[in-house]
Amino acid sequence: MKTTVVLHLRPSADQHARLVALQSAFAQVCNALAPKVQQTRTWNRVALHHMAYRELREQFPALGSQMVCNAIYSVSRACRIVFQAAGSPFHISRLGDKPLPLLRFTPHSPVYFDRHTLSIKDGMASMFTLDGRMKFQLELRPEDEQAFHQRKLREIVLLRRGEAFELQFIFGEEEPHAPPPAVAVQTITIESPLPAPDAASARVVPTGVIAPPTGLATARGPLPDYLQVEESN
Repeated sequence: MKTTVVLHLRPSADQHARLVALQSAFAQVCNALAPKVQQTRTWNRVALHHMAYRELREQFPALGSQMVCNAIYSVSRACRIVFQAAGSPFHISRLGDKPLPLLRFTPHSPVYFDRHTLSIKDGMASMFTLDGRMKFQLELRPEDEQAFHQRKLREIVLLRRGEAFELQFIFGEEEPHAPPPAVAVQTITIESPLPAPDAASARVVPTGVIAPPTGLATARGPLPDYLQVEESN
């Protein structure tokens, strides 16, 4: 079973602005890559990396090499949902020889991290932003932090719901290149009740089996709400 740890952030005004700026820049990279998918009908992550990485690094130097790689992953992931997920109105089998529609990532699109761009050590998280690392304290149980270092970490996702940000840490043994599963997940929600602006201090809410989080569509769910799909004439 896939496990998702959800951490609700309470950033200060300055930190919030930095997260919004990062999210916007990440979406810009995704939108720069999306036309190449449409033109080549290619969305395999490795193929896209070979095809576009150097160009994207030159075009978006502030984002850094690893975040550009994560943006390529984001585009590949979104394309697998739009063009391969059962029930998608834009499934490749329905399109036939028609040109692929163009995917557009809105400014509130998720940002994907990895162990290099977001790390946790001794209860302190360190996250990449456009103007340096952002650090904030996490009040996690030792076994929770241990999971970040020992379990298979499939995805780290920054999501914005309205003006609130949250981090999702998704653990599991599924093949990372497979379409997102349409199964229930075990979710551990970590609240941040303390008013300290740089804290994500928390209690762990009892776990349960629930539907996958909203905003990140599953293979049988609706298309992600952060994507706009523009059909070709």
